[in-house]
Amino acid sequence: MKRRMFVTYASAGFAAALGTGLFTQPGQAQSANVTIQYLGHTCFLFSSGGRRILVNPFRPIGCTAGYRPPNVNADLVMISSRLFDEGSVEGLPGNPRLLAEAGDYDIGGQRIQGIQIAHDREGGRRFGFNIIWRWDMGGLNITHMGGAAAPVEVEQQILVGRPDVMLVPVGGGPKAYTPEEASAAIDTLNPRIIIPTHYRTSAADPNACDISPLDDFLTLMQGTPVQRQGNTWTVSPGSLPSEGRQIVVMSYPT
Repeated sequence: MKRRMFVTYASAGFAAALGTGLFTQPGQAQSANVTIQYLGHTCFLFSSGGRRILVNPFRPIGCTAGYRPPNVNADLVMISSRLFDEGSVEGLPGNPRLLAEAGDYDIGGQRIQGIQIAHDREGGRRFGFNIIWRWDMGGLNITHMGGAAAPVEVEQQILVGRPDVMLVPVGGGPKAYTPEEASAAIDTLNPRIIIPTHYRTSAADPNACDISPLDDFLTLMQGTPVQRQGNTWTVSPGSLPSEGRQIVVMSYPT
């Protein structure tokens, strides 16, 4: 297997260090929309203007035992945490760039922020830290909370801003938000679109999965409009709700 470049630094010279060609396509402007593909658990592929960003590939085990490995082509892979079942890049095709640490990155003119937050309710002492990924794509502010388990503090709120699309864990367990904690994070960041992640599905090994189903979160969020999509959905700035919030539930392909 090809040796992958694991990016661990963030500086003003980051684009030069990586090479500016990763996202550069001469004569082609970035499309004013983003196609989001759900690959299971907290793993999603974001595509716009020929750019492909994969967030949180995993190893199928425990709560993800019944999912297929998310081995899809991507230009960039962003990882929120690296535990036994999380952040697995085995089997990914090609040689994508990898980001897995907090920092402010500039890749081919695209700014990407990795913002640290605890991956447990003990200040990171049990499972370490999770990275919230925030970037602009297709005219949208996209924020992927990964496996956040701690409240969003003022400093993190300033860095994230107001997301147009926020992917947030809702199933609880020791490493991610419960429905109530997810709701609190949503109230703090006030996103326009909410995509719930990290909840129990039929893919779970019933003896090795300690997270709750999506309905627990949806019941708590009664009153917020819910739109159900397949595993692929295209969103543009013009399709965002003009006021309030909307939950978009994406389904895993069977």
